[in-house]
Amino acid sequence: MSIENPAPILAGYKALVIGIANEDSIAYGCAQAFRAVGADVAVTYLNEKAKPHVEPLAQALNAAIFAPLDVSQPGELEALFARIEKEWGKLDILVHSIASAKKEDIKGDLLDCSADGFALAMDISVHSLIRMSKLAAPLMKDGGSIFAMTYQGASKVVPNYNVMGPVKAALEASCRYLAYELGPQGIRVHPISPGPLKTRAASGLKDFDQLLNEAAERAPLGELVDIMDVGYTCAYLATPYARRLTGETIYIDGGVNIMA
Repeated sequence: MSIENPAPILAGYKALVIGIANEDSIAYGCAQAFRAVGADVAVTYLNEKAKPHVEPLAQALNAAIFAPLDVSQPGELEALFARIEKEWGKLDILVHSIASAKKEDIKGDLLDCSADGFALAMDISVHSLIRMSKLAAPLMKDGGSIFAMTYQGASKVVPNYNVMGPVKAALEASCRYLAYELGPQGIRVHPISPGPLKTRAASGLKDFDQLLNEAAERAPLGELVDIMDVGYTCAYLATPYARRLTGETIYIDGGVNIMA
């Protein structure tokens, strides 16, 4: 099977991808990969400011559903899943690729993070996954796959990752517990840990270019991964070929995580 012309192994699947901001987004790599292997996709955008950047990508994907979603706004999440139920009647794949924190908390030390700032980061980055999973589960009538994007800073200290380290650790733990609770319904939950990528979110980290260079030097494969590497891995995990995999953090980083 050629990666340039993959077989439609997800034909008939319905995938909701949350978190596309631009063409460099990990979520966009996932959506492209799902489409390449036959799935229909639904795409969301954060707000009217973000819409012009995401809409052309949704059109390129031939997205069946294109809808606003700000998980901090009451009712928007419920409205999205109501539309999916009405138009699709089911859901097979959910990608949660959103995270947020106050700028001062991302730039500053964890010791200086306010209670309000920590609560905001946890709500947007972690609890929203739990809320989505609760709404998605009834639509995954024949089982399904849920993906959440994490990072190595969840398990090891990455300088300048700051508040997002504990937040991503909570995200990974939530994935494990969701995998346990949803497993009897045939729903698998995967925390996905890509290596450093040049996304808009990552650009807010101090000395990010240095982090990229170090990752490339340390990777056993000798190069960085890209958003399509992440996307095709998620596509594989959504297939029956991965039917016994759930709950484990999957590293897509060229092997950086195994290095001391």
